[in-house]
Amino acid sequence: MSETKPKAQVKAHAAAEDRPPGNGATKVRGKQAKRTDVALPSLGVLGMLRWAWTQLTSMKTALFLLLLLAVAAVPGSLFPQRPANPAIVTQYLKDHADYGPILDKLQMFDVYSSVWFSAVYLLLFISLIGCVVPRAIAHWKSWRSKPPRTPARLSRLPVYGTLVVPAEQRLAAAEAAEQAAGLLKKRGYRVDLRSAGDLPSVGAEKGYLKELGNLCFHSGLVGVLVSVAVGGLFGYSGQRTLVEGETFVNTLVGYDTFNPGSNFQSGWLAPYSFRLDKFDVRYDRESDKQFGQPLDFNARVTTKDSPDAPEQERDLKVNDPVTIGGTNVYLVGNGYAPVITVRGGDGKIAFQGPVPAIPTDRVYTSTIVIKAPDAAPAQLGFVGFFLPTADKGANNVAFSADPDPLNVQLNLNSYVGDLGLNKGTPQNVYALDVAKLTQVNGRDKPAGGIVLGAGQSYTMPDGQGSISFDGLKRYVALDIHHNPGQEWALGFALFSLAGLIASLFLTRRRLWVRVGQHEDGRTMVEYGLLTRGEDHGGLAAEARAIWAVLAEAWGVPEAEQDEQTKNPKTTSDSNQKDA
Repeated sequence: MSETKPKAQVKAHAAAEDRPPGNGATKVRGKQAKRTDVALPSLGVLGMLRWAWTQLTSMKTALFLLLLLAVAAVPGSLFPQRPANPAIVTQYLKDHADYGPILDKLQMFDVYSSVWFSAVYLLLFISLIGCVVPRAIAHWKSWRSKPPRTPARLSRLPVYGTLVVPAEQRLAAAEAAEQAAGLLKKRGYRVDLRSAGDLPSVGAEKGYLKELGNLCFHSGLVGVLVSVAVGGLFGYSGQRTLVEGETFVNTLVGYDTFNPGSNFQSGWLAPYSFRLDKFDVRYDRESDKQFGQPLDFNARVTTKDSPDAPEQERDLKVNDPVTIGGTNVYLVGNGYAPVITVRGGDGKIAFQGPVPAIPTDRVYTSTIVIKAPDAAPAQLGFVGFFLPTADKGANNVAFSADPDPLNVQLNLNSYVGDLGLNKGTPQNVYALDVAKLTQVNGRDKPAGGIVLGAGQSYTMPDGQGSISFDGLKRYVALDIHHNPGQEWALGFALFSLAGLIASLFLTRRRLWVRVGQHEDGRTMVEYGLLTRGEDHGGLAAEARAIWAVLAEAWGVPEAEQDEQTKNPKTTSDSNQKDA
């Protein structure tokens, strides 16, 4: 018999159901459930700082910052960088006067020392440390702790097996558990013997190197970041063009260009020196298709670690640097340096020595600039090209037919006037600004151009001076690097790679063995295995190996051993979840 409600109560109940949620009321499954509004406390400054630290030290943030750092480095390859070549940056700003200054304000020409790149770098560094340190502490505590307690029902584990030791073996349960612990320890397990009670058991665990490898991987990344930062702060790089017979001394004035680190001090330069004795190039003279292609570059140098140190003869080749004084000296270029003598109108020598010519093609057609600011009565400048093996083509235009110096020739235009070197403004030694100079020689001038072979000279018109081609030498372009964090960066990179390999290929497993004594004297053994993550059949193979080890140690009959080893029991997915 159903119970009836008064009409007033029914109406009130209906009205309550139709009332929209709010004002402390929540509608749940058609019924009205009242709740009390909770006033949440404000986080405050300390709470906000804790929240920000938690977000910064999460692994997702670290991965995002790593990706952001890679993206932030892209402009460094798209735009010329001022530390590498200031002249190219200056020319870029002249060529793009509309948006070049905007890029400069955004530090696109100083990407790796910019504020925004450094901010991402430091945030990534802090994030990785915040990720690694707590995980390392937790892993240390887990490593020192005992394996988990033995489950009540081992049969629910992903892999489960049993073993029966015959009564004639007279193996007590406690003795069997102790022996099992010893056997598992030999297989690399960390064991804990639980001998209390009628059913002694063993808890075993291995694979902690997997998590340790993960920590080593992230710690190695931190080390790489620190090493790169050390190299940027305390390292330096420089360039020098060295002609045969010249000596380079490792001082600031010895460099053509020098780019120090942020905290580098000039007093840290090692007092070494080296002299370029001879530069040899070997060309292909046998192949028809590759005829004239360079096969080998070899610079023979004499080095001294200090002014009082003995000399050492060494070879410098491409991709085979010379290491001296904590620096690596790389061979990055080479060319010809004609030996020139320029005399002024008064007959005095205004310039004398080798002048490096810049190659423009594979046969060493090279541009050359000669400046003689000491010439009198007017300063002299020459611009032209050098040909190692001069030949003539169409329209009687000279060109180089071979990279070897078989028929050397200088083709020059001459200028007189103020070269602008006395104003203190730095200039590119490989360029001559002719805007304010008067051209004397050239193909379109009455005096014609200057064409000189080896040992020849030319006298300029109107008594303005002369120039002679006295000989030919070769030069090398050197790149000198000192990076105190380079070896550390390599070591941390290898350390990180080893940790990554360990974290990918090692597996963490847990194993429990429980032993009991039957009334008829038999020793009943059951064991179960559990893995963390994917194992792809490795857990079942480990179970068969464990069974074989225990069976061999306790003398289980061979027939029974073969039968049970071939048929390991693997529980279903539902049982794994229950376990």
